[in-house]
Amino acid sequence: MPSFDIVSQVNQQEVKNAVEQVNKEVSNRFDFKGSDARVEQADLQLTVYADDEFKLGQVTDVLRTRLSKRNVDVRSLEPGSVEKISGDKVKRPIVVKVGVPQDRAKQIQKLIKDAKLKVAASIQGDAVRVSGAKKDDLQAAMQLVRKSIEDLPLQFINFRD
Repeated sequence: MPSFDIVSQVNQQEVKNAVEQVNKEVSNRFDFKGSDARVEQADLQLTVYADDEFKLGQVTDVLRTRLSKRNVDVRSLEPGSVEKISGDKVKRPIVVKVGVPQDRAKQIQKLIKDAKLKVAASIQGDAVRVSGAKKDDLQAAMQLVRKSIEDLPLQFINFRD
């Protein structure tokens, strides 16, 4: 039976490369000379450091630009609140979201069921598996999900015939 999986994932190597590019650019930029602006990465947890909130915003913009140039969807970033470290220095944690959250998976499953397509959607961990008898029905389900869910970066993988 033909099937595919709906997932939300990022290429971790591309995230690492983007963080390295941001740190290199920030160290070379004139407006950051002598400042402690940088981005640190611990797995899927990024932390942006800067001297003040304005520079924090600039470093975050550079990070978003570098990630988008490396084909990492910036919708997968979830910025935390700005925290003061010492004096004027600030930091902001940014989580790189991976996987389809349970409530969104239920929403995708309900969306496919309500469309009355001849496919079945089942939640499998942090992915949604869609299976049906015909390829055309599966492709219609893909188009429906692409059109309906815009705030979450989704990929369609493991297409089996």
